[in-house]
Amino acid sequence: MVSLPFTITAGRCVGVGVGVLVDRVVPEPPNAWHPVALFGSLMTKLEHGLWSETETSNRGRGLVYTAVGVAFGAATGAVVGRGAVGLGVLATLVNGGGMLGRSATAIGDLLVNEDLDGARAALPALVGRDPSQLDRAQIARAVVESVAENTVDAVVAPALWAVVAGGAGAAGYRAVNTMDAMVGYRSDRYREFGWASARLDDVANLVPARLTATLVALVRPAQAQEVVRLVRRDARAHPSPNGGVAETAFAAALGIHLGGTNTYGDRIEHRGVLGDGPAATAADIGRAVRLSRDVSIAAAGIALAIAAALVALQPQGQRLIDRMLS
Repeated sequence: MVSLPFTITAGRCVGVGVGVLVDRVVPEPPNAWHPVALFGSLMTKLEHGLWSETETSNRGRGLVYTAVGVAFGAATGAVVGRGAVGLGVLATLVNGGGMLGRSATAIGDLLVNEDLDGARAALPALVGRDPSQLDRAQIARAVVESVAENTVDAVVAPALWAVVAGGAGAAGYRAVNTMDAMVGYRSDRYREFGWASARLDDVANLVPARLTATLVALVRPAQAQEVVRLVRRDARAHPSPNGGVAETAFAAALGIHLGGTNTYGDRIEHRGVLGDGPAATAADIGRAVRLSRDVSIAAAGIALAIAAALVALQPQGQRLIDRMLS
């Protein structure tokens, strides 16, 4: 008899694997009823209700904000993501790999067509830095870096958390990542209020970022040794404990370097150089998108392979395999 934990685990893996693959071909729902956008609207209202101009520190209020957001996301995911079908639908909704690739490709096409103003206007959809003074090379670097980081945030991390903790894990992680994107910046308003969301996002991505680097090496075996070498050498130069791992892995696989100086509103951030190759160009955007796609497919394939292995290890599954081979 198949034990309940194995049944659930196999179902999770199937739901996640299929959800990741479906996201590659199905467009995102409109923002008016996209669950992530709706969650963002609710958290904006909660932020306005909690944030105080008179408090010396908003860190405690930010902690409440984060706790409410995680609890709401996890509870909703636990209800919606029941069973392999429910989790597959949820995995498709919380996975943003397809949209990431389409957005990055659109900016790359604008750069190739010498439409710098159009590329600058489209860039905020991917990154938080000020695009007004960026040249073609700086925009190309920003897009490639965003593709690298968001391959963790939008693909590998939600898939991993869904496999580990089902719908609650998938939606709970997406809640954490969304809150970090909303209040995790170190601006005057969010330096204290967004501290809890930012730190929790760092913790939630520790394993997924390193899994992403491993998958990059897996899908680009010719560059695997370089990926390992440069991640060990350069990742720590990045201010994020996870962003540097993903960006360095992509830089190594693409044979370019990333990093430098970024401007986020009134904040200037100097990052180390990640990788040994030349600077990123518009042509590298398409290569980064294809790399991210291959990582997504590999993640889905591994999830489905784990599901098959779990079923095969059970008595019924083994008997079925024996009959098929006899």
